[in-house]
Amino acid sequence: MAVLEIRDLHVTVETDAGTTPILNGVTLTVRTGETHAIMGPNGSGKSTLAYTIAGHPKYTVTSGTITLDGEDVLAMAVDERARAGLFLAMQYPVEIPGVTVTNFLRTAKTAIDGEAPAIRAWTKDVKEAMRNLRMDPKFAQRNVNEGFSGGEKKRHEILQLEVLRPQIAVLDETDSGLDVDALKIVSEGVNRAKEATGLGVLLITHYTRILRYIQPDFVHVMVAGRIAEEGGPELAARLEDEGYDRYVTGVDEPAAAVEA
Repeated sequence: MAVLEIRDLHVTVETDAGTTPILNGVTLTVRTGETHAIMGPNGSGKSTLAYTIAGHPKYTVTSGTITLDGEDVLAMAVDERARAGLFLAMQYPVEIPGVTVTNFLRTAKTAIDGEAPAIRAWTKDVKEAMRNLRMDPKFAQRNVNEGFSGGEKKRHEILQLEVLRPQIAVLDETDSGLDVDALKIVSEGVNRAKEATGLGVLLITHYTRILRYIQPDFVHVMVAGRIAEEGGPELAARLEDEGYDRYVTGVDEPAAAVEA
């Protein structure tokens, strides 16, 4: 069992106004086999948490710890975090001109495993994953995310998740911009990955609609860079009815100006 532990995490970012605190003492534990949903209003620090776990240089950890199975994640380079078993599905996946999806996936798998996968089995696995995600086989020869629609980019993120087989996946607003059919397809991909590998999932979202397909074990409400409340699936249902007003009334949210 892999365990991602975040303890009293404080993070800042540089803005035109100077050094701005974004996370103000986040504590969270995610184990393989568990699905955690982090919900909250815009600017609450959700995406900052995701990118800090992944190692984005824009964010500075001023105090607190992140460990994976007791190993210091903050001491690892970005690629070392990936090899250790962490995965980030980005809210806005980037284009990589000149690199095909096929080459990207195989290179990533080789880097993570330390050896190239056997061609025949690898090709079969990738084709099957693409078929399950209803991706045109021609996408394998296209450059990564170049000319992809928003939904196609999100399917490609989940394709990576299925074939790279990480231990802990952070999904940053994977539901953003998806229509109803694409949302169901992407969610099924996440559920397949979890069933196949015992994946631990940290799912960041504003809305409950994705939680109809990906059932959370735990729900955390983040406001102003802190976890304001925790519970089970019933908490998400309550948020659907009540919204976030009772959490944010009178709360100063400096993160709102800088968080994606």
